[in-house]
Amino acid sequence: MRTTLRTLLASVFFCAATMSAMAADNSKNLAPGFVALPSAAKLVVMPVDVELYSLSAGGVAEPKADWTASAQSHMKAELVRRTQSIGLSTQLMDDKDADEFAEPMALHAAVARSIALHHATGGAWSLPTKAGKLDWSFDDAMRDLKAKSGADYGLFIWVRDSYASAERKLAMVGLALLGVGIGGGVQVGYASLVDLNSGQVLWFNQLARGTGDLREAKEAAESIDVLLTGFPKPR
Repeated sequence: MRTTLRTLLASVFFCAATMSAMAADNSKNLAPGFVALPSAAKLVVMPVDVELYSLSAGGVAEPKADWTASAQSHMKAELVRRTQSIGLSTQLMDDKDADEFAEPMALHAAVARSIALHHATGGAWSLPTKAGKLDWSFDDAMRDLKAKSGADYGLFIWVRDSYASAERKLAMVGLALLGVGIGGGVQVGYASLVDLNSGQVLWFNQLARGTGDLREAKEAAESIDVLLTGFPKPR
């Protein structure tokens, strides 16, 4: 009986600790005080800012327009599917209209990289002034986007993916035989939910890995799923 009770208590403690850890981890992706989107909120989803590259034998990243076009198409299709299930009034801004907001999208990329380094990675890279909180803002840089879209919030996604060319793979094998390791392709992505009124980043997520192929529909959809993991649901 005592053994059963100890086992039960241990299980309860383990579950509670796991749930607490998950909650803490999820809270790191949310701005202080932000929990969920209002059910009446309007969300504009910006086109995925994605580029694919081939790595030469020497590691030079060469842009591949046809690969990028395929990735953009696959990821857009998955975004349509995902945003339809969010439960909000959403609109996907088309590429033509998004050209008008190239500067805010580029600014998002810069801010997202800063968040990834100083907040998500943290450690020695943490900023003391942030106190471990997701406390980043675009100030009024998103006001024109709000005026154009009529939305309250914006979802931005930035992805870069690279693939080892045949020459790079040969170099990797040859150098490995000499005891020297060089890397292949890497997939890096950021997703941010932004309050278009205040410019505050309300939610942030990232991925960074050496796997995945955005040129394939199924794997591109999986990358979007990973990036949108933990997206705050409306209440």
